[in-house]
Amino acid sequence: MDNKIHDMTTGSPVKLIIRFMIPMFLGNVFQQFYNIADSIVAGQFIGVPALAAIGSTGSLMFFVTGWLNGLSSGFAILVSQWFGAKQYDRMRHYVAMSVYLSAVFSILMTVGFLIANEPILRLMNYSDDILPDVKLYMEIIYAGLIVTAAYNSLAAFLRALGDSRSPLYFLIISAVLNVGLDIAFIVIFGMGVEGCAYATVIAQGISAVLCFIYILKRFPILHLKREDFKISLESFRRLLALGIPMGLQFSITAIGTIIVQGAINIYGEIYMAGFSAAGKLQNLIGTVLSAFGAAIATYVGQNRGAGMMDRVKQGVRCTHIMILIWSVILMAVMYFGGRYMIWLFISPSETEVVDAAVTYFRSVFWCYPFLGSIFLYRNTLQGMGYGLVPMLGGIFELVARSAIVMIVAGHASYVGVCLSDPAAWIAALIPLVPYYYYKMHKFCSSSAITDGRG
Repeated sequence: MDNKIHDMTTGSPVKLIIRFMIPMFLGNVFQQFYNIADSIVAGQFIGVPALAAIGSTGSLMFFVTGWLNGLSSGFAILVSQWFGAKQYDRMRHYVAMSVYLSAVFSILMTVGFLIANEPILRLMNYSDDILPDVKLYMEIIYAGLIVTAAYNSLAAFLRALGDSRSPLYFLIISAVLNVGLDIAFIVIFGMGVEGCAYATVIAQGISAVLCFIYILKRFPILHLKREDFKISLESFRRLLALGIPMGLQFSITAIGTIIVQGAINIYGEIYMAGFSAAGKLQNLIGTVLSAFGAAIATYVGQNRGAGMMDRVKQGVRCTHIMILIWSVILMAVMYFGGRYMIWLFISPSETEVVDAAVTYFRSVFWCYPFLGSIFLYRNTLQGMGYGLVPMLGGIFELVARSAIVMIVAGHASYVGVCLSDPAAWIAALIPLVPYYYYKMHKFCSSSAITDGRG
């Protein structure tokens, strides 16, 4: 077996999860760095309007790319389960079927979102002054969705086999290239926000190509044959049964953030810029939480496939402790240091923008332990093969965010809108936690280990 592959069904759960999580964390940082780099370069070299334009697209990009990421992650659950079961022919078949589905979804999304681009932006309350820049930026991003889907799928396959390092290396290369292209297009060639979008798509395309070449050279276990591509409607059904709920889970959460962004847009460019910069910084530092989630999903998937539910329970318990420790650290960092870190996005002289960002941090920092718990329980259930309840958690998030926005947007302070995030994080746990303990109790009290394996 290739030495890049990590079997997570043996060894210390803590060591395995940490070893897998660290590259995932760094990978998430560089994955986010695409849009963050665009925001930094735009804010520093073009100005507040450009930062507001690009920065405010974060929720919309999360909606689009989150769907693709959720699909590929859901598909990879079956890959990890059959890898854990040591049935490699079956594993490769699901890889091939995933390629079909990812290609179809990315093409349909590109066409659909290019058509609906301006109507969506107008629903988000963009002013006529900023709308052209936002529209142009998103058109280029939509045109490049095929490369986004390609990288997400290839990286998900590698992570399903326990390799979280290789995707990281490719992301580092492409992220550095993204920054260089941002600066070249904007500072040297004098382009506007479109330069940032082109830089993002080109960099993502390079990361996908590098990942594909690496799999060809180093992962013979993933080399597909003609028979692997034989279409199976039953396999499509099983993949979609996991991929669609996970994609919807991301998209439903993103719809909530889009609603919040639309409410923030009412307050003008200052608050738009401050809110978007704060959100990007929080997501960047909070990537440890999502990395723990990705690690536990692969760990649970492999051990679930091997029927080792005691190891699943042990891994979840240890990961929860680690998540809570990091949440407390994150609370202190964001409360006391958020003002200074926001200077990365905007000049300290833009005091109103900085103050808007700090207000957001002070409104939400206390709820980071709940946010971390979402990643734990949601990804654990997904790793076990259950996609419906994690999607339900996303619906609870959406309802909570929407309720807060409907009550306060335009009628109360900016702080009221910021509080929609804590409300959503707490609400998401309502279905996740009880269902996890229900399923674990069911497994512990019976010998049934095949329910939910595709």
